[in-house]
Amino acid sequence: MAKSIDISDLSIYYGDFLAVEGVTLTIPARSVTALIGPSGCGKSTFLRTLNRMHEVIPGARVEGKVIIDGQSLYDDAVDPVEVRRMVGMVFQRPNPFPTMSIYENVLAGLRLNNKKLSKSDADSVVEKALRGANLWNEVKDRLGKPGMGLSGGQQQRLCIARAIAVEPQVLLMDEPCSALDPISTSAIEDLIHELKAEYTIVIVTHNMQQAARVSEDTGFFNLAGAGKPGRLIEFNPTKKIFSVPDQEATEAYISGRFG
Repeated sequence: MAKSIDISDLSIYYGDFLAVEGVTLTIPARSVTALIGPSGCGKSTFLRTLNRMHEVIPGARVEGKVIIDGQSLYDDAVDPVEVRRMVGMVFQRPNPFPTMSIYENVLAGLRLNNKKLSKSDADSVVEKALRGANLWNEVKDRLGKPGMGLSGGQQQRLCIARAIAVEPQVLLMDEPCSALDPISTSAIEDLIHELKAEYTIVIVTHNMQQAARVSEDTGFFNLAGAGKPGRLIEFNPTKKIFSVPDQEATEAYISGRFG
C-alpha cells in the first residue's frame, strides 16, 4: 500500500555544511509530487534523505523527522536497508547492472534482500515488474540477454521494473528523463501516470513542462546565494504553482526570469 510521507523541520548536512534547511511538508500517497528549482538548491539531496541514501556519503547527516506509515525513518531501531526496500529509487542515468541479464536485473533487489525464490515465483515477479514498467512485450523473448543491450529509454524502464519488483510503497525519481530522447521521455511520463495508482511518487525534474504534466503537487526549492542552504519556498497543487503561485520567487523561476 502506498503511503504518505510526513517531513518535519528536516535539515540536511554534509559535514558542517548545511545543504538544506528546515523543510516541512506532507507528500500525499498515490500521487506524483514534483520538486523543481535551480541547480544546487538541494532537491536531489532532499530526495535522497527520503530513503536514507544521503547518509552513505561520509559525514552526511540529517536533523528533523521523516515519517512514513507512522514510522520515523531515522529512528535508531530502523534498518536503512529496510527503508530502501520500502522506498525505491530511480536515478538520473539508467543503471542496469552490466553483467546481468534483463531477468536478473529485475530480481537484483530481491536477491540483495536474501529472498529465496522458486523458479516459478521468480518468473512471475519478473513478468509482473516488467509489465508494470511497460517493458514486458518488448523484452519477453530476450530475458536472458544483457540489460545493457537495451536502448536508453528501455534501460530506464528496466531500472523502474527493478525498483518495483521489491514492492515498495514509495518511488523516488531523480531526473529520470534527463538522459533520454523525447519519445522515451514520453513513455516514462505515461508510465509515471500509471504507477501513481499504486505508489507514492516523488520526482525531481529540471523540466517545468514535465512537472506540470506529471504531478499533482509541486515543491519549489531555492537558495539565497552560493554557500547558503536550499529551502522549500513553496509547496502547492501543481496547477496553482504554475498559474498563481504564492511566492514571487516561484513566479520568477517559472517564468524564466532567473535560475
